[in-house]
Amino acid sequence: MTGNIRTFVLMAAMTALVMAMGALIGGQGGAVIALMIAGATNVFAWWNSDKMVLRQQGARLVTRQDAPELVDMVEALAKRANLPMPAVYVLETDQPNAFATGRNPQNAAVAVTQGIMRVLNRDELAGVIAHELAHIKHRDTLTMTITATMAGAIAMLGNMLMFSSMFGGRGDNRGGGLAAIAAMIFAPIAAGLVQMAVSRTREYEADRTGADICGQPMALASALAKISRAAGQVVNIPAERNPASASMFIVNPLHALRMDRLFATHPATEDRIARLQAMTGFGSGGLGASRIPRTGGQNDGPWGNS
Repeated sequence: MTGNIRTFVLMAAMTALVMAMGALIGGQGGAVIALMIAGATNVFAWWNSDKMVLRQQGARLVTRQDAPELVDMVEALAKRANLPMPAVYVLETDQPNAFATGRNPQNAAVAVTQGIMRVLNRDELAGVIAHELAHIKHRDTLTMTITATMAGAIAMLGNMLMFSSMFGGRGDNRGGGLAAIAAMIFAPIAAGLVQMAVSRTREYEADRTGADICGQPMALASALAKISRAAGQVVNIPAERNPASASMFIVNPLHALRMDRLFATHPATEDRIARLQAMTGFGSGGLGASRIPRTGGQNDGPWGNS
């Protein structure tokens, strides 16, 4: 099953959960109303989620005058990906990380941290930016917004179902009451697992497409290894305050103990690296002829502050 088909199946499962919860509360009419509510909240989130997350993370818009090499790199990679030039933001944190946001390629943004520009060399940073452009190309920001919103709607419906059962709703009889309790407990958990599964699927796809865009799978693999090692050593305060946005970053930004993979928002870094290595037959040079052209004077060392 390809990543896109898997995502479609998972999204369909999320939609079915919304309708099932609505049906438990109000029958067929409840299912329709629940789906309409989820749709309305998705529309609101679609228009506003990018602005909200950039504000939450304290992102600073940069221009070519502020960060010429960074903006030139994003522009060159966007052209290779056949994408409009996204807005470029810098996050004021020492944790190496990055994310993309925006409701469509015409209204997209790529954000990188100050830490990532210090930790990675130029080719590795190009791999990370290409990964984020792949999310934009696949419209993953829209997909993740929808799954997050629907997961929230299912949790809300679970609470409504609890009150409906308590005050003599459709779950009056004993069997119905037990079913309502089970749905109230397990549906939000299932929705959260689906949301995480969608996130992990989209990360694999973005790694593959990002490697194609930058032409160097091993540069992206090296970047993932460096980011994964360093991210857990630096606390990203804005991300800690807004943990719901963790799935947007290229590597989990939350400073916490290792969680069970079932509840992880990102695939294991070693698995992602193994897939990138497979693209080159465990080679170290990537697709050298397709490498992103150098536009500045800095070649291999870590980047300075923008």
